[in-house]
Amino acid sequence: MTDEAVCVEPIARVHSCFKEKFGIPRQPGLVTHARAQIEILPPYNRPEAFRGLENFSHLWISFVFHKHLGEDWRPTVRPPRLGGNRRVGVFASRSTYRPNPLGLSVVTLDRIEAEGDRVVIHVSGIDLLDGTPVVDIKPYVPYVDAIPDARGGFAPTPPDRRLSIAFTDTAERQIREREAAGLHDLRDLITELLQLDPRPAYRSEETEAAEFGMRLYDFDLRWRVEGEQVTVIALVE
Repeated sequence: MTDEAVCVEPIARVHSCFKEKFGIPRQPGLVTHARAQIEILPPYNRPEAFRGLENFSHLWISFVFHKHLGEDWRPTVRPPRLGGNRRVGVFASRSTYRPNPLGLSVVTLDRIEAEGDRVVIHVSGIDLLDGTPVVDIKPYVPYVDAIPDARGGFAPTPPDRRLSIAFTDTAERQIREREAAGLHDLRDLITELLQLDPRPAYRSEETEAAEFGMRLYDFDLRWRVEGEQVTVIALVE
């Protein structure tokens, strides 16, 4: 018996607030103010293909970890939830280092924009990198997709939001300016992101002050961590 190749092509592309891998939430739904637009590509950008989808509150997004294409898969990985120093099998994780670099996220459906041959799905609660290729979209069906007595393995509960967030006067001013220009709820987005402590797991127990940065929208977000206190320093263009 000969194995047949399976060809999968993108049906959409993600336009996300996250411009680099560092800082992206490690699971969907953890940062409710993280938003994206899923732009449907031809020939799939037909409004009738999405008829009825607006009646669902959440969607399953199947996508490609495109920044990992060409990299070797790993039979074991170190999940951040285990401190980055304990290994589990790759199929017992959601690691990007998979034989087929496919991801799956459940996101909130905010609205669908369909005008002519332009179809854009607006979503939130994302963990998707800008430019991510989408290979399928399905509605989330609560009665079958939500299993109340399911077990969560090494991640039985949400991550602890133990960090306190403060903003310098400069950061507060810059955030107000960008919110006034259309980046709604930017302060809430930054707060939710940094409460989850995006630092590598091996640095999460450090007590000495250190500065970090990540690309968000069209600026570099800069912050300082000292113990369990985070101070947002500035939004650098």
